Amino acid sequence: MDLFDYMREQNREREAPLASRLRPAALEEMVGQQHIIGKDKLLYRAIKADKLSSIILYGPPGTGKTTLAKVIASTTSAEFLQINATSAGKKDMEDVVRQAKDFQGMYGKKTILFIDEIHRFHKGQQDYLLPFVEDGTVILIGATTENPYFEVNGALLSRSVIFELKPLSREDIKTLLLRAVYDKERGMGAYHAVIEEEALDFLADMANGDARAALTAVELGILTTEPSADGQIHLTLSVASECIQKRVVQYDKSGDNHYDTVSAFIKSMRGSDPDAAVYYLARMLYAGEDIKFIARRIMICASEDVGNADPLALSVAVGAAQAVERIGMPEAQIILSQAVTYVASAPKSNSAVRAIDRAMQAVKNTETAPVPVHLQDAHYKSSGKLGHGVGYRYAHDYPKHYVKQQYLPDGLAGETFYEPSEQGYEKTIREYFRWIQE
Repeated sequence: MDLFDYMREQNREREAPLASRLRPAALEEMVGQQHIIGKDKLLYRAIKADKLSSIILYGPPGTGKTTLAKVIASTTSAEFLQINATSAGKKDMEDVVRQAKDFQGMYGKKTILFIDEIHRFHKGQQDYLLPFVEDGTVILIGATTENPYFEVNGALLSRSVIFELKPLSREDIKTLLLRAVYDKERGMGAYHAVIEEEALDFLADMANGDARAALTAVELGILTTEPSADGQIHLTLSVASECIQKRVVQYDKSGDNHYDTVSAFIKSMRGSDPDAAVYYLARMLYAGEDIKFIARRIMICASEDVGNADPLALSVAVGAAQAVERIGMPEAQIILSQAVTYVASAPKSNSAVRAIDRAMQAVKNTETAPVPVHLQDAHYKSSGKLGHGVGYRYAHDYPKHYVKQQYLPDGLAGETFYEPSEQGYEKTIREYFRWIQE
């Protein structure tokens, strides 16, 4: 490299986006993902020992897939080649394989091939790589935002270890933001900026685990904000809101406004107002509320306020809770909207709540009586000698698969805990009990 090449490289680094400049050069500098790069984890040990095998890095944007690949590039003794599946063609793949063979034959060096967006390769392109991964010509690092079990050939998957990267936590994002604002070598420290706590919290929330989005907002804020009279650039909540293109919503996740909004959300579902319920859902989502928290509230409402008036409501709520964990935002908002509007529109009953409240009071306030002898377990040897199960009547041997007998312990016989309402499916339950008891 001559002087001009060196200067061009220096200028390129200085002009690179902040997110690129802040990429760590060592594992110890990485923020987050300790479940895979903690010091006792397989990937950390493999990188440190320079014994990496083919891997697939899977996770949402901005979680550090490319960053991790660059760290590997800076720590390995192997040659490191990189292509992007969105633009690479067959010739590009042939070139990297040829280079890898040259490195192996001439210098005895391994080659790590990093393929960003590997899910964009079609089956034929992935098949082309397979023999070279299998014989060790290249060690593959594939990065993808899509589920590799759906998007990557099974043959490649079987020869790779899959590591899932998680969205960065709020604290992780805040650590990166502080580094970005105050680091004078690779960050924006030379601009003499300060970031207010409110702005820091807001950006960490709005980034939704995406470090790149948060860092881009900070860079834009510093570059477009004039210094104040004290000579410093102040990144306020207002500036942060403009830079990440999100309006500040009055919603403090630990304050009264948070609880008021959640309360209104639940009461709107209970009150059968899907319009209000989905509005409060939107307010929480816009303010960065945890989608798992929202899903839990919907599940509780489906059981507490709908119950057996529409038994499907709980299934819809549970299905939504599982789906949002697998899919994440922004698509999760559609799933939550479906669940919220279903629960809000369903017939309502709190009979299950009243039933368990009454039963708990009975357990608390009455002496614990033995289970009636005819209901006691009669499956073990010699149980008959104790009279266990004697006199029990098997319901399916009787008309309507029902026979009247005592199930509650003595002292509670005749008590009613569950009283189905006249709402929705519970009306059918009431009619069923009338029918079998006629």
